[in-house]
Formats: sequence, structure tokens, C-alpha cells
Amino acid sequence: MLWTRWLVLLLCWGATGSEQQADERGAVPAEVRSDSRRERSPPPVEPLDFGFVPAAVYNTHAYYEPGSMGILFHMVHAFLYMVQPNLFPKDLIVKVIQQNMGGIKIEEWRKPENVVLLLQWIQYESGFLICATFGVVFVVLIPIIAMCFCMCRCCDNCGGEMHQRQRKNADCHRGFYTASLIATTIFIIVGVLIALAANHNISSQVKSTRRLINTNMRDLKTFANNTPAQVDYLTAQYTTAKNKVLSDLDNIGPLLGGRIHIQLEKSVIPSLDTALRMAGAMRETKEALENVSSSLEVLQDGVGKLQASLSGERASLSNTLSDPACTNGAVSHTCNTIRSTLSQLGINADFSKVPDVNHALANVNTVLKTDLSNIVQKGYASFNDTPRLVKEQTKNIVAALPRVKGMLDKIGAEITGFSKMFPVEASLANFTIFLNERHKAIESYYPQIDQMDFYRWIACVAVLCMVVLVLAFNILGLLCGNCGYDKQATPTTRGCLSNTGGNLLMAGVGFSFIFAWVLMAIVTTLFVVGGNVEKLICEPLANRQLFKIIDTPFLVHPEKRNFLPGMLFQNPNIDLTLGGMYRECYDNNGLYHALQLETMFNINSFLNRTVYNRDLAKVFDSVQVDLQGITLLEQAGRDNLINFANSGIGQIDYQAYLTEVNKGVTLIDLLSFCSDLEAQADQLPRGALENALRGHASSIRSIHREQVVPLEQAMSTLHQSIKQLQKTSNDLPVKVTNVLSAIDAAEYLITHNASHVVKQETKAYVQGLVGYFKQYTEWVKNSLTAEVAQCKPISNIVDSMEIVGCSFIIDSVNTFWFGLGGCCILLIPSIIFSVKLAKYYRRMDTEDVFEDMANTGNHDEQVCDIHGNLAISSPYCDTLTRFPRASAPPSYSVW
Repeated sequence: MLWTRWLVLLLCWGATGSEQQADERGAVPAEVRSDSRRERSPPPVEPLDFGFVPAAVYNTHAYYEPGSMGILFHMVHAFLYMVQPNLFPKDLIVKVIQQNMGGIKIEEWRKPENVVLLLQWIQYESGFLICATFGVVFVVLIPIIAMCFCMCRCCDNCGGEMHQRQRKNADCHRGFYTASLIATTIFIIVGVLIALAANHNISSQVKSTRRLINTNMRDLKTFANNTPAQVDYLTAQYTTAKNKVLSDLDNIGPLLGGRIHIQLEKSVIPSLDTALRMAGAMRETKEALENVSSSLEVLQDGVGKLQASLSGERASLSNTLSDPACTNGAVSHTCNTIRSTLSQLGINADFSKVPDVNHALANVNTVLKTDLSNIVQKGYASFNDTPRLVKEQTKNIVAALPRVKGMLDKIGAEITGFSKMFPVEASLANFTIFLNERHKAIESYYPQIDQMDFYRWIACVAVLCMVVLVLAFNILGLLCGNCGYDKQATPTTRGCLSNTGGNLLMAGVGFSFIFAWVLMAIVTTLFVVGGNVEKLICEPLANRQLFKIIDTPFLVHPEKRNFLPGMLFQNPNIDLTLGGMYRECYDNNGLYHALQLETMFNINSFLNRTVYNRDLAKVFDSVQVDLQGITLLEQAGRDNLINFANSGIGQIDYQAYLTEVNKGVTLIDLLSFCSDLEAQADQLPRGALENALRGHASSIRSIHREQVVPLEQAMSTLHQSIKQLQKTSNDLPVKVTNVLSAIDAAEYLITHNASHVVKQETKAYVQGLVGYFKQYTEWVKNSLTAEVAQCKPISNIVDSMEIVGCSFIIDSVNTFWFGLGGCCILLIPSIIFSVKLAKYYRRMDTEDVFEDMANTGNHDEQVCDIHGNLAISSPYCDTLTRFPRASAPPSYSVW
């Protein structure tokens, strides 16, 4: 069994334990661990691709489909359930084993507890005991009954007298006995066919057993050959984690610097964005001030020109209304109405008194001489240069890469050395040799097994031939008796063929008495053995109840809890059961998980001593990054922001501008005035006055188009610019102060708290490196659980043993005694019907006759036996006449 222990040790290096010990975590201080839990969870580690473990393909399909024989098997199982409907007595068997662990002694069974167990066992076996008792009684009584039957017939009783009474319903009786015997014979034939099918099934399934043995042996060899390659693959994949760690160390600047940059940008980038938006606001303020200044000049100049144009048009229109034509009574009212509206042709907005914005514009132009956007971009560049700064300051880590690589190579060598510590390949090679030798040894027994199976087959056929012999006599007797039977013949004159049929039936009766008890003895023996094996072994093995008995704590030894770990590992306290191991192997999990090797070997402790060593931790602890060289906003930028806040845009009288802008250019809408003027002209008679008014309307429209519309556009531009300036200047000093405060806070974070951020991100970076090894460890554990040394062949062996022992052999044996037992039971009615029917086929020595009495004219039946004694006499009979068979003297026959 040395190879089994080596096979177990093969998987030990990849075992994982429960929790890591505190003293083995020296590479990461406890304070830092608690800080990391308080601060934030580390970012997810990049998943590694370790590929797929070379899979083993097993060929055994431990499944049996009996086909048409399944119907017979189900019938037998149903019969056994009727005989034994009780549940599997797990507790009873456990108690029996535990109380008789030292051996069965007669005096021990006198104890009350053992008497109770015995009674419980008798109660459980009551069905088998009743059937076995019936079989024993059958075996004992049949020879006795046969002997008594022979003696009775020798005394001319029990149908031994060669005389047959004449009855009116004799044909009905003969037909009934014939039909009953035929039906009984058919049922016996069915029983023989069932037993013959079971006998043949055993032989055919014995040949199938070789296939199961061969596939199981091949699977075990596959298991032994693939396991070393799988273990080598696990150890080789350490290189994947190692190369990833070295790659991350080589790129520590971009990776660690990027982590620090991401952590700091939450505070830095918003402050710089605010300063950049403020630079944009400066440019927009300049544009707005320029628009206000230019619009104001346009409005002041345009309003003056518009005032002159409207005054001239008003004077001209007034002169037109002074025409003598307006004195006419019908026209004077219209002229007076037009004259009353002349005062509306004037200017509404007056921009001459609105203060200009030249001082504020000059201040803003002075502020913009300093390019704040460029200064902010320098801050962005300085902050985004963090990865390069980290790379420059971590040159010692990059320089230490050869030393780190040496450490990791040493770790890999230790892992490989640990896996090579045990002679795995040699052990499995020896195991393969052992399998080949056992396979050859098993194959050497095949001829003997075939020979023994042939003898068994001959023996079963010989047993069935006993029944077939009885069937042959019955069938031949029925054929001869029915074919030779003549209704016109009297019992003493029956033909030879009919007499032969009767003799054959009686020969069948004789052989039935000779063989019945022997067949019943065979049936009873096979029934007791095969039935109990089915109920106590096969059924519990099929529903895995048998494993519960084997796995009962302290069953094998009162001081050893579990026998399987005690046998394999000399540690009976491990919670390892045979049923649990079978289930794991049935699911094709790894032998490591099935044997629960994680309770014996702790891969985490091993990795703590190798991967998580203090030397490697010191290299990581030496990371020092100083970010004080980062400047987000130069002093010129700060002064620029302050000057902008003091540029004077907040002192502009925005309300004065808005008041004038909201007034409009003219007192009245000139287009409406023109429309009204034309409407008034339409009321006048056609003539010079009407045409003059229409000309004034056209002139006013031209003034509106050429002068008012541009002024309205300038006023719209002025309104938008004023609103923008008003919005920008609203709390401008507070806004600038907030921007400077945010930048100061970001710079303070970089200057004073960067060390904390650096430590935090460095720890996360180191955890990422360690996470690669954790991924490797978890992958090894999962691979050992489900992919390495998959123990499906072990469960296949158990299932194959169940198939061979129960499905191939026990089910067939039970079906054999089931069919043979039916034949034995049916031999009893066969004997009765054969004896009754033989009386109608055999030639009798005497028969009943009728005489015609002259003196009375009555017919009466006179019966005489072969000795001349009066058997039956009618009170009306005056004379007795005996008619013996002349052809032959009286004969005496037992049958």
C-alpha cells in the first residue's frame, strides 16, 4: 500500500487550509490592514489566464440497462418486496456489529440486549423465514407423500384399482382435467423459460464483465499517467503569476503613478477646471465689454441722427397739414387727428447720459495680458506628470528587479522542489506496473471463469431438464391420450395409444415426486441466499444506505471515529467518510478534495513562508514618492485672478443700461404710425393732400428701415452683453476666492497629505501584486478540487462491482429461482390432474355392465371387482354377473 500513500502525498503540496496564522503575516503589518479596511477596498486585481489543466478522459460507463430481462427483474423485485417490505435495518445491523465486535459467542446471546436484537432480526426476516419454512416443509413432505401415495396405490386405493365407474358426466370431467393440465403445463413451461433466460443471461453478462474490467483498468492507468502531467502543469503556471509581478514592477511608474494620479485627481482636476473656466470668463467679459462699448457708440450716434430725421419729418408733415385743403369741413377732422399724433414722432431712449465702460475694459485688457489659460495648462501638465515623477523616484525598485526576480525564482524553485519532494512519477509508474500485473492476473482467470460458468450453465440446464422431463411426459401423455381416446370404447377395451398416454401421465407423476423435493431444496437455498443478498446488500448499495453503515462513527473500533481516514492517514478524527468520498468521485472531482487533504496540508502556510516573505515585503516598503514639486497654479495666475476680480466690472451701472434698453428707440412704433397715416389718407378726397400724406408715410418707413432697425439690433446686442456682464460680475470676488481656495486645498493635499495617499496607493499596488499569487493559489485549489486527479475511476469501480454482483449475477440468480420455484409449486396440481386424467386414458381390468332382467324388465348395474366380490348391489338386482376381461388376467399395478 506504499503507492497509495505516495499518491496521497502527491496532492499535498496544493492543499489549502482554513485561516492563515497571524504570525505568518509579517509582510503586512496589522495596522496597515486595519487602515485599508477603514479607508477603502483595494481595486480589483487584473485576472490572470492560467489556461486549462490537461483533462483525463475516462471510458467506463458504469450503467446497465437489462433490456427485456428488466421486466423479469422487476417482477422478482416486486415479489421480494412482498416477502420483505421492511426498510433496511441500518440501526439493527450497527448494533449487532458493535455488540459482537469481539466475535460471536453463544453465551453472549443469552444477554437480554442480544435476545432483543435476535428477536428484531427474526421480525425483519419474518417474510424469508415463512417462505423458507414452506420450502423446507415442501422438501420434507413431498418424499413422504410420494411414499404414502405409492403404498396407497399398491393397496388398490388412491386410484390404484384398475376399475373405472361409468358416469354420465365422465366426458365433462375428462375435459376439465385435460384443460387444467394443459394450463398447468403451459405455466410450467413459462417458468422453465424464465429460468432458462436467467441462466443464459448470467453467461452472457459474464462476458460483458470483461469489458467493464478492461475499461476500469484503462481508466486507472489514465488516472495514473495523467496525474503527474497535471501536477507539473500546476507548478509551471506559477511562472504566469511571476511574470505578471515582474511586469508590474518594471512599469511601477505608470502603474503606481497612475494610481496616485487617479486618487488625487478627485480634488485637483475640479479646482483646475474651475480656474480654466474663470480664464474663459475673462475672455468672455472682454468681448462683452467691447460689445457694450461699440453698441453704446452706435446708439449714441444713431439716436442723434434719428432725432434729427424725425424732427424734420414732423415739421414737414406739419406744413402739409397747414394746406388750405385741410380747412374744408369734411377734411378738417382728419387733418386735426393727424396733427394730434405728430408729437409721438420722437426719441424714447437716451443713451447720452449712460456711463461708458472704457475703464473696466482697460482693466480687463490689462488682466488678459497674462495668459491664465496657459498657466492653468501648466498646472494640468505638472499634475499629469505624476507617473513620470513616481518613476523617477522609484528607480531603486526598478534597480532591485534582478534581486526581486531572484527571490521569485527561488520561490518557484521551492514550489517545484516541494512537488518533487515525493516520488510521484516513480510511485505512479509502480502503480501502473501493479495495474498491468493485476490485469494480466485477472485475464489469466478468464478461462477458469468460463469453464466454471459452463459447468454452472450445465448444472442449471440439468436442473431444468428434470422439469422438462416431467413436461415431456405430460405433453406426450396429453397427445397420446387425446389422439387415442375413443368414446365408443369401454374402459377395458381402450386402445394402445390411449393406454400409453395414461401411462405417460403416470410416469410424469412419478418423476414429479422424484424431482420436486430436490428442485424445491435448490429453490429454497437460492431464495434465502439471493433474496437476502438483494435486500441486505444490493438495494442498500444502490441507494447508498450501505455506506451509512460503513461510515457509522466508532463502528470498527470504539476509540476510532472514522475508519477510512484512520486506515489511510492514521488519523480517525478527520471527517472523511466512504459515502462522501464516493459522492465526490461520482461527481468526478479531484482526489484531493475527495480525500479532504486540505485538513492535513496547508498551502497558505507554505505560501506565507515563500511568496509572502519578509525580504520581498521590504522591497515594497522602500517605495518613497515626494510630490511637493507639483505646482497647480503659479503666482502670476493667482495675481491675474485677483486683478480680474478688481477690474471694476462690478461697479458698472447695469440698471441704467437696462432701463434705457427696455424703453425702445422711438416713442411709437413707426410702422404702426405709417399704417395709421395711410388709413387716414384713404379717408381724404383724391388730390394733392392725399398724395402728400402717403409720401410722408413712405419717408417714415424709410427712416424706420434705415435708422431704427440698426439701432434696435445694437440695443439687442447691448442688452445681451449687459446681462452677461451682470452675471459674471455677480459675486465675482467670492468666486475668485473660491477658485483660489480650491487650488490651495489641492496643493495642500499634494504637499502635506501626499505621503498618506502614496502609502495608501502603494499598499493597493502591493496588494495587487500579492493578488496575482492569491489568484494562483485559488486556481491551484480549484484545480485540485475539480480537475487534478479526477477520481471518477474509483466510483466507477464501485458501480461496476454493483453492476456485476447485483445486476448481472444476483438479479439473474433470483430470476432463476423465481421461475424454477413456480415450476415446483405447479408440479402439485400437475400431479393431481395427471392422476385424475390418467384414469380416462388407461385400459382398465374391470368395468361396469348392465343386464336386462326378464322377470322384472328392469336394468340395473352390477359392479364386481377383480376378486369376484360384490362391490355395489342394487336392491332391485336378483342376480349378479361378473364380466372379467378375457383377454388378460387380472393385473395389479401401483400406478
